[in-house]
Amino acid sequence: MLVGDFDYELPEELIAQDPLEKRDSSRLMHLDPQTGAISHMHFYDIAGYLNPGDCLVMNNTRVIPARLYGARKETNGAIELLLLKRISDTKWETLVKPGKKMREGAVAVFGDGELECTVLEVKEDGNRIIEFSFDGIFEEILDRLGTMPLPPYIKHKLRDPNRYQTVYARHDGSAAAPTAGLHFTEELLDDIRKKGVLTAEVTLHVGLGTFRPVKEENAEDHIMHSEYYNITKEAADTINNARKSGGRIICVGTTSCRTIESAAHEDGSLESGSGWTDIFIYPGYRFKLMDGLITNFHLPKSTLLMLVSAFAGRENVLNAYREAVEERYRFFSFGDAMVLL
Repeated sequence: MLVGDFDYELPEELIAQDPLEKRDSSRLMHLDPQTGAISHMHFYDIAGYLNPGDCLVMNNTRVIPARLYGARKETNGAIELLLLKRISDTKWETLVKPGKKMREGAVAVFGDGELECTVLEVKEDGNRIIEFSFDGIFEEILDRLGTMPLPPYIKHKLRDPNRYQTVYARHDGSAAAPTAGLHFTEELLDDIRKKGVLTAEVTLHVGLGTFRPVKEENAEDHIMHSEYYNITKEAADTINNARKSGGRIICVGTTSCRTIESAAHEDGSLESGSGWTDIFIYPGYRFKLMDGLITNFHLPKSTLLMLVSAFAGRENVLNAYREAVEERYRFFSFGDAMVLL
Protein backbone atom coordinates (compact mmCIF):
# COMPACT_ATOMS: atom_id res chain seq x y z
CA MET A 1 0.00 0.00 0.00
CA LEU A 2 1.77 3.11 -1.25
CA VAL A 3 1.63 6.44 0.57
CA GLY A 4 1.15 8.11 -2.81
CA ASP A 5 -2.21 6.36 -3.08
CA PHE A 6 -3.51 8.81 -0.45
CA ASP A 7 -2.46 12.01 -2.18
CA TYR A 8 -4.73 14.73 -3.57
CA GLU A 9 -4.40 18.25 -4.96
CA LEU A 10 -5.27 21.05 -2.53
CA PRO A 11 -5.07 24.76 -3.43
CA GLU A 12 -3.26 26.57 -0.62
CA GLU A 13 -6.05 29.15 -0.28
CA LEU A 14 -8.41 26.41 0.97
CA ILE A 15 -6.31 25.83 4.12
CA ALA A 16 -8.35 27.58 6.83
CA GLN A 17 -6.28 30.16 8.68
CA ASP A 18 -8.86 31.32 11.21
CA PRO A 19 -11.80 29.75 13.03
CA LEU A 20 -15.26 30.89 11.97
CA GLU A 21 -17.10 33.30 14.26
CA LYS A 22 -19.57 30.58 15.25
CA ARG A 23 -18.21 27.10 15.89
CA ASP A 24 -21.17 25.21 14.43
CA SER A 25 -21.57 27.36 11.30
CA SER A 26 -18.89 25.43 9.41
CA ARG A 27 -19.97 23.37 6.41
CA LEU A 28 -20.62 19.67 6.79
CA MET A 29 -20.29 17.01 4.12
CA HIS A 30 -22.13 13.72 4.58
CA LEU A 31 -20.40 10.73 3.01
CA ASP A 32 -22.17 7.37 2.96
CA PRO A 33 -19.36 4.81 3.52
CA GLN A 34 -21.35 2.10 1.75
CA THR A 35 -22.43 3.87 -1.44
CA GLY A 36 -20.07 6.84 -1.62
CA ALA A 37 -23.07 9.19 -1.92
CA ILE A 38 -22.34 12.78 -0.89
CA SER A 39 -24.58 15.57 0.41
CA HIS A 40 -23.88 19.03 1.82
CA MET A 41 -25.19 20.97 4.80
CA HIS A 42 -23.89 22.85 7.86
CA PHE A 43 -22.54 21.47 11.10
CA TYR A 44 -25.54 22.70 13.08
CA ASP A 45 -27.53 20.13 11.06
CA ILE A 46 -25.53 17.23 12.55
CA ALA A 47 -28.33 16.16 14.91
CA GLY A 48 -30.35 15.13 11.86
CA TYR A 49 -27.91 12.27 11.29
CA LEU A 50 -28.04 11.02 14.88
CA ASN A 51 -30.67 8.68 16.31
CA PRO A 52 -31.93 8.21 19.88
CA GLY A 53 -29.73 5.58 21.50
CA ASP A 54 -26.65 6.45 19.45
CA CYS A 55 -23.53 7.34 21.44
CA LEU A 56 -21.15 10.18 20.56
CA VAL A 57 -17.61 9.48 21.78
CA MET A 58 -15.62 12.68 22.41
CA ASN A 59 -11.99 13.27 23.33
CA ASN A 60 -11.90 15.64 26.30
CA THR A 61 -8.16 16.34 26.20
CA ARG A 62 -7.07 19.96 26.60
CA VAL A 63 -4.26 21.56 24.62
CA ILE A 64 -1.51 22.94 26.82
CA PRO A 65 0.59 26.04 25.93
CA ALA A 66 3.28 23.61 24.81
CA ARG A 67 5.62 25.94 22.90
CA LEU A 68 8.31 27.64 24.96
CA TYR A 69 10.80 30.29 23.81
CA GLY A 70 14.00 30.63 25.78
CA ALA A 71 17.80 30.70 25.56
CA ARG A 72 20.75 28.39 26.06
CA LYS A 73 22.24 29.05 29.47
CA GLU A 74 25.84 29.03 28.26
CA THR A 75 25.58 31.21 25.17
CA ASN A 76 22.19 32.97 25.44
CA GLY A 77 21.37 31.66 21.94
CA ALA A 78 17.66 31.43 21.16
CA ILE A 79 15.91 28.09 21.75
CA GLU A 80 12.39 26.93 20.90
CA LEU A 81 10.97 23.97 22.81
CA LEU A 82 7.81 22.05 21.97
CA LEU A 83 6.44 19.68 24.61
CA LEU A 84 5.33 16.43 23.00
CA LYS A 85 4.81 13.83 25.71
CA ARG A 86 4.91 13.92 29.50
CA ILE A 87 7.00 11.12 30.99
CA SER A 88 6.89 12.13 34.67
CA ASP A 89 6.23 15.23 36.80
CA THR A 90 9.43 16.88 35.54
CA LYS A 91 10.47 14.89 32.44
CA TRP A 92 9.13 15.43 28.91
CA GLU A 93 9.83 14.27 25.40
CA THR A 94 10.31 17.41 23.34
CA LEU A 95 11.14 18.83 19.95
CA VAL A 96 13.95 21.39 20.15
CA LYS A 97 15.04 24.03 17.61
CA PRO A 98 17.88 24.36 16.82
CA GLY A 99 18.46 20.77 17.89
CA LYS A 100 22.18 20.66 17.11
CA LYS A 101 22.86 23.17 19.87
CA MET A 102 21.05 21.14 22.53
CA ARG A 103 23.13 18.00 23.09
CA GLU A 104 23.02 15.86 26.22
CA GLY A 105 23.73 17.99 29.27
CA ALA A 106 22.81 21.29 27.60
CA VAL A 107 20.68 23.66 29.69
CA ALA A 108 18.02 26.14 28.52
CA VAL A 109 16.37 28.93 30.52
CA PHE A 110 12.85 30.33 30.09
CA GLY A 111 11.26 33.50 31.40
CA ASP A 112 13.42 35.28 33.94
CA GLY A 113 15.01 32.02 34.99
CA GLU A 114 11.91 30.65 36.70
CA LEU A 115 12.04 27.59 34.45
CA GLU A 116 15.13 25.64 33.36
CA CYS A 117 15.55 22.39 31.48
CA THR A 118 18.44 19.97 30.98
CA VAL A 119 18.74 17.58 28.05
CA LEU A 120 18.96 14.02 29.38
CA GLU A 121 18.88 12.08 26.11
CA VAL A 122 18.84 12.61 22.35
CA LYS A 123 16.58 10.03 20.70
CA GLU A 124 17.14 8.43 17.30
CA ASP A 125 14.37 10.54 15.74
CA GLY A 126 16.01 13.73 17.05
CA ASN A 127 13.54 14.36 19.87
CA ARG A 128 15.02 15.26 23.25
CA ILE A 129 14.17 13.88 26.68
CA ILE A 130 14.50 16.84 29.01
CA GLU A 131 14.04 17.44 32.72
CA PHE A 132 12.64 20.71 34.07
CA SER A 133 13.67 22.40 37.30
CA PHE A 134 11.47 25.08 38.85
CA ASP A 135 9.94 26.41 42.06
CA GLY A 136 6.16 26.32 42.29
CA ILE A 137 3.50 24.60 40.20
CA PHE A 138 4.64 23.60 36.71
CA GLU A 139 1.23 24.07 35.06
CA GLU A 140 0.97 27.65 36.37
CA ILE A 141 4.47 28.46 35.10
CA LEU A 142 3.65 26.94 31.72
CA ASP A 143 0.45 29.01 31.49
CA ARG A 144 2.54 32.15 31.98
CA LEU A 145 5.47 31.33 29.72
CA GLY A 146 4.07 28.99 27.06
CA THR A 147 2.13 29.68 23.88
CA MET A 148 -0.45 27.63 22.00
CA PRO A 149 1.27 25.31 19.48
CA LEU A 150 -0.75 25.87 16.31
CA PRO A 151 0.04 23.60 13.34
CA PRO A 152 2.70 24.96 10.94
CA TYR A 153 0.19 25.42 8.09
CA ILE A 154 -1.67 28.06 10.16
CA LYS A 155 0.15 31.35 9.58
CA HIS A 156 -2.30 33.71 11.31
CA LYS A 157 -2.07 34.51 15.00
CA LEU A 158 -4.97 33.08 17.01
CA ARG A 159 -6.80 35.93 18.71
CA ASP A 160 -8.71 33.74 21.17
CA PRO A 161 -6.76 30.68 22.41
CA ASN A 162 -10.02 29.05 23.53
CA ARG A 163 -10.98 28.57 19.89
CA TYR A 164 -8.25 25.92 19.69
CA GLN A 165 -9.96 24.05 22.53
CA THR A 166 -13.18 22.05 22.42
CA VAL A 167 -16.00 23.26 24.68
CA TYR A 168 -15.64 19.99 26.62
CA ALA A 169 -11.83 20.08 27.03
CA ARG A 170 -11.00 19.04 30.61
CA HIS A 171 -7.69 17.22 30.97
CA ASP A 172 -4.40 18.99 30.19
CA GLY A 173 -1.90 17.15 28.02
CA SER A 174 -2.20 17.64 24.24
CA ALA A 175 0.23 19.31 21.86
CA ALA A 176 -2.58 19.64 19.28
CA ALA A 177 -6.36 19.87 19.44
CA PRO A 178 -8.76 17.05 18.54
CA THR A 179 -10.11 19.35 15.85
CA ALA A 180 -13.32 17.52 14.88
CA GLY A 181 -14.68 18.55 18.27
CA LEU A 182 -14.07 22.25 17.65
CA HIS A 183 -17.38 22.48 15.76
CA PHE A 184 -19.57 21.65 18.76
CA THR A 185 -21.16 24.28 20.98
CA GLU A 186 -22.71 23.67 24.39
CA GLU A 187 -26.11 24.46 22.89
CA LEU A 188 -25.67 21.99 20.04
CA LEU A 189 -24.60 19.26 22.47
CA ASP A 190 -27.65 20.01 24.65
CA ASP A 191 -29.93 19.66 21.62
CA ILE A 192 -28.27 16.37 20.69
CA ARG A 193 -28.70 14.97 24.22
CA LYS A 194 -32.35 16.10 24.33
CA LYS A 195 -32.89 13.99 21.22
CA GLY A 196 -31.87 10.92 23.22
CA VAL A 197 -28.32 10.66 21.93
CA LEU A 198 -25.80 9.57 24.57
CA THR A 199 -22.36 11.13 24.99
CA ALA A 200 -19.23 9.50 26.42
CA GLU A 201 -15.93 11.26 27.07
CA VAL A 202 -12.58 9.54 26.67
CA THR A 203 -9.11 11.08 26.85
CA LEU A 204 -6.25 10.79 24.39
CA HIS A 205 -3.46 13.34 24.68
CA VAL A 206 -2.67 14.20 21.08
CA GLY A 207 1.00 14.29 20.10
CA LEU A 208 2.42 15.84 16.96
CA GLY A 209 3.37 12.37 15.72
CA THR A 210 -0.25 11.96 14.65
CA PHE A 211 0.18 14.76 12.12
CA ARG A 212 3.70 14.09 10.90
CA PRO A 213 3.98 13.18 7.23
CA VAL A 214 4.56 9.54 6.38
CA LYS A 215 8.09 9.43 4.94
CA GLU A 216 8.15 5.76 3.94
CA GLU A 217 7.04 4.88 0.43
CA ASN A 218 5.15 1.86 1.76
CA ALA A 219 2.54 3.06 4.28
CA GLU A 220 2.74 -0.15 6.28
CA ASP A 221 6.38 0.63 7.16
CA HIS A 222 5.36 3.80 9.03
CA ILE A 223 5.78 3.70 12.81
CA MET A 224 3.28 5.70 14.87
CA HIS A 225 4.31 7.62 17.97
CA SER A 226 2.58 6.41 21.14
CA GLU A 227 0.02 8.59 22.92
CA TYR A 228 -1.49 8.33 26.40
CA TYR A 229 -5.18 7.47 26.72
CA ASN A 230 -7.68 6.98 29.53
CA ILE A 231 -11.16 5.45 29.42
CA THR A 232 -13.18 5.71 32.63
CA LYS A 233 -15.52 2.94 33.73
CA GLU A 234 -18.44 5.34 33.28
CA ALA A 235 -17.48 6.01 29.66
CA ALA A 236 -16.92 2.32 28.92
CA ASP A 237 -20.27 1.40 30.48
CA THR A 238 -22.09 4.08 28.47
CA ILE A 239 -20.54 2.90 25.20
CA ASN A 240 -21.05 -0.80 25.93
CA ASN A 241 -24.68 -0.28 26.98
CA ALA A 242 -25.41 1.81 23.89
CA ARG A 243 -23.99 -0.92 21.69
CA LYS A 244 -25.96 -3.66 23.45
CA SER A 245 -29.14 -1.61 22.97
CA GLY A 246 -28.56 -1.31 19.23
CA GLY A 247 -27.21 2.25 19.21
CA ARG A 248 -24.41 3.28 16.90
CA ILE A 249 -21.01 4.26 18.31
CA ILE A 250 -20.04 7.49 16.54
CA CYS A 251 -16.58 8.91 17.18
CA VAL A 252 -15.94 12.63 17.18
CA GLY A 253 -12.55 12.71 15.54
CA THR A 254 -9.84 10.23 14.68
CA THR A 255 -8.37 10.47 18.21
CA SER A 256 -11.61 9.20 19.77
CA CYS A 257 -11.64 6.42 17.18
CA ARG A 258 -8.06 5.40 17.93
CA THR A 259 -8.77 5.45 21.67
CA ILE A 260 -11.73 3.08 21.67
CA GLU A 261 -10.33 0.84 18.94
CA SER A 262 -7.15 0.46 21.02
CA ALA A 263 -9.12 -0.73 24.06
CA ALA A 264 -11.86 -2.74 22.30
CA HIS A 265 -12.01 -6.53 22.42
CA GLU A 266 -12.61 -8.61 19.30
CA ASP A 267 -16.28 -8.98 20.29
CA GLY A 268 -16.69 -5.19 20.22
CA SER A 269 -16.84 -4.68 23.98
CA LEU A 270 -14.82 -1.80 25.41
CA GLU A 271 -12.52 -2.10 28.41
CA SER A 272 -11.92 0.80 30.77
CA GLY A 273 -8.38 1.70 31.77
CA SER A 274 -5.39 3.77 30.72
CA GLY A 275 -2.18 3.23 28.83
CA TRP A 276 -0.26 4.11 25.69
CA THR A 277 -1.41 3.42 22.16
CA ASP A 278 0.44 3.49 18.85
CA ILE A 279 -2.41 1.96 16.86
CA PHE A 280 -2.13 2.64 13.12
CA ILE A 281 -5.42 2.25 11.26
CA TYR A 282 -5.24 1.97 7.47
CA PRO A 283 -7.26 0.16 4.77
CA GLY A 284 -7.67 -3.49 5.62
CA TYR A 285 -8.27 -2.76 9.31
CA ARG A 286 -11.44 -4.33 10.76
CA PHE A 287 -13.20 -1.88 13.08
CA LYS A 288 -14.26 -3.56 16.30
CA LEU A 289 -16.45 -0.84 17.76
CA MET A 290 -16.83 2.34 15.71
CA ASP A 291 -19.94 2.64 13.51
CA GLY A 292 -19.62 6.25 12.40
CA LEU A 293 -17.12 9.10 12.33
CA ILE A 294 -17.24 12.90 12.47
CA THR A 295 -13.96 14.36 11.26
CA ASN A 296 -12.25 17.26 9.52
CA PHE A 297 -10.50 17.18 6.13
CA HIS A 298 -6.94 15.91 6.58
CA LEU A 299 -3.54 16.48 5.01
CA PRO A 300 -2.56 14.54 1.88
CA LYS A 301 -0.62 11.32 2.55
CA SER A 302 -1.39 11.50 6.27
CA THR A 303 -2.16 8.65 8.66
CA LEU A 304 -5.46 10.41 9.43
CA LEU A 305 -6.54 10.26 5.80
CA MET A 306 -5.61 6.56 5.82
CA LEU A 307 -7.81 5.99 8.88
CA VAL A 308 -10.80 7.65 7.21
CA SER A 309 -10.12 5.59 4.08
CA ALA A 310 -10.04 2.42 6.17
CA PHE A 311 -13.57 3.18 7.32
CA ALA A 312 -15.20 4.51 4.15
CA GLY A 313 -12.99 3.19 1.34
CA ARG A 314 -10.10 5.00 -0.32
CA GLU A 315 -11.93 5.75 -3.59
CA ASN A 316 -15.01 7.05 -1.77
CA VAL A 317 -12.89 9.30 0.45
CA LEU A 318 -10.66 10.69 -2.32
CA ASN A 319 -13.75 11.34 -4.45
CA ALA A 320 -15.29 13.23 -1.52
CA TYR A 321 -12.09 15.25 -1.11
CA ARG A 322 -12.12 16.16 -4.80
CA GLU A 323 -15.69 17.38 -4.44
CA ALA A 324 -14.76 19.31 -1.29
CA VAL A 325 -12.06 21.12 -3.28
CA GLU A 326 -14.51 21.85 -6.11
CA GLU A 327 -17.09 23.15 -3.61
CA ARG A 328 -14.43 25.31 -1.90
CA TYR A 329 -14.62 23.64 1.50
CA ARG A 330 -12.15 24.85 4.13
CA PHE A 331 -9.47 22.29 5.08
CA PHE A 332 -7.52 21.14 8.14
CA SER A 333 -7.72 22.24 11.80
CA PHE A 334 -9.98 25.32 11.48
CA GLY A 335 -11.73 23.98 8.40
CA ASP A 336 -15.04 22.30 7.65
CA ALA A 337 -16.17 18.82 8.67
CA MET A 338 -17.51 15.59 7.27
CA VAL A 339 -19.73 12.92 8.82
CA LEU A 340 -19.37 9.31 7.71
CA LEU A 341 -22.53 7.37 8.54
